[in-house]
Amino acid sequence: MTITTAMIKELRERTGAGIMDAKRALEEAGGDMERAAEILRQQGLARAARKAGRATGQGLVHAYIHGGGRIGALIEVNCETDFVARTDIFKQLVHDLAMQVAATAPRYVSVEDIPPDVLEEGIQEAGSRDKFLQQVVLLAQPFIKDPSKTVEEVIQEAIARLGENIRVRRFARFELGSDEA
Repeated sequence: MTITTAMIKELRERTGAGIMDAKRALEEAGGDMERAAEILRQQGLARAARKAGRATGQGLVHAYIHGGGRIGALIEVNCETDFVARTDIFKQLVHDLAMQVAATAPRYVSVEDIPPDVLEEGIQEAGSRDKFLQQVVLLAQPFIKDPSKTVEEVIQEAIARLGENIRVRRFARFELGSDEA
């Protein structure tokens, strides 16, 4: 099958991939747009895994207010450079994560942050480890804008697109009249 520039353009718009990466993925997929997008996603996740240990000293602190001022969230998301921190993609990710915190009220960023006794007790109360983690761990939650992905998968996709390690450092959630922060 002949790969046209229109096909490459469409794939680039859908995935944010470079011209040559999009062309190679389309060639490998025999022109199948869905399969090419999946190939690029897999390549991006592999790149993201290689970046996981890199230092993240830049980023943004973002506030999100929801519900007419009844709920608010403050989140710190780190990346490697201030250049990436100023991109629209990174800013949108940070905004979406703050909105996620406001909407779902997680208590921890990752599983590693949960004290062992709290984890054990929570699993017993929830009935399963996955159910408990989706309730209290930000990275394990279904993403509110696309529940077919977890928050962690959305961050991994951003890492693949931006080419830098990204991590949620911390967050706080406030709800009017609630004693919990």
